[in-house]
Amino acid sequence: MTLATVIVDLIQVVLFAALAPVLIGVTRQVRARLEGRAGAGIWQPWRDIRKLLMKQPVRALGSSWILRVAPLVLTISSVVLAALLPLVSTVAGRLIPGDLFVVVSVLLIGAVALALVGLDAGTAFGGMGSSRHMTVLALVEPTLLLAIYALSIPSGSSNLAIIVDSRLATPSIIVSPVGLLAMAAFIIAVVAETGRLPVDNPSTHLELTMMHESMLLESSARDLGWLEFGSWLKLTVLLGLIGNLLIPWGVATTTDPVQVVVGVPAVILKVLVLGGMLSVGEVLLAKVRLFRVPELLAGSFVLAFLAVAVSAMVP
Repeated sequence: MTLATVIVDLIQVVLFAALAPVLIGVTRQVRARLEGRAGAGIWQPWRDIRKLLMKQPVRALGSSWILRVAPLVLTISSVVLAALLPLVSTVAGRLIPGDLFVVVSVLLIGAVALALVGLDAGTAFGGMGSSRHMTVLALVEPTLLLAIYALSIPSGSSNLAIIVDSRLATPSIIVSPVGLLAMAAFIIAVVAETGRLPVDNPSTHLELTMMHESMLLESSARDLGWLEFGSWLKLTVLLGLIGNLLIPWGVATTTDPVQVVVGVPAVILKVLVLGGMLSVGEVLLAKVRLFRVPELLAGSFVLAFLAVAVSAMVP
């Protein structure tokens, strides 16, 4: 691990920490325009986070230390993801490798922390949301593992940086049957993991079927700010990973300053475009019934399994 590698990791973390509220602002603004509303502007999430982090939280009677610690655990896990994933650069030599199992484990830590927040206050809504969240998580994690494993077979490594490098060196992998099936499964799993439509509606507190928002109802001020920021950052880094897997061009393959300077605007553009496409999809799609969600996620698991099966048959 060299100084240049540490600098690249810091650039990724700072860049995506700054980009996460902007991405949420863009998705909300695109959705507002498509629905015929003016919208609050792309900088409103930044103002909301700043306001929340400056306030003293009010916690429910009977709540434990989990309600204080879990929001920070979620945020830290998202920051670790921003350092692990090949976003600005695929440079090797990181202290913790961006391996398939490491990345999925970090995702799991943040998801469990969020579920504990919903359970800690002991409310009906929070417990219901946590139960549904863990049900979805039990179906999402195997899909993520299988989808990334299918993507790793052509490159011969489960390291995500090497996978992106191989797709950059051999673009035919991107449009191969294995690549298309695995990416379809991976995208559905990411949508479910981050609580977006059609699995969950991130823009309401009123639906009885909500999952993510019901776990946040007992959090306020600084606690709510960290939970929101951690969730936004996770969505941003996963969209950055999807962008680099679909369109690997522009990502830096070394620590050369010129390549890193090119990689920064390239990944920003990919994330914002994917965020806009996500908003368009959320306007066009309706939320599926809760009992249909396992069917959707089972379908994504089948796609990932087919990708692995096809890759095993290809010589």
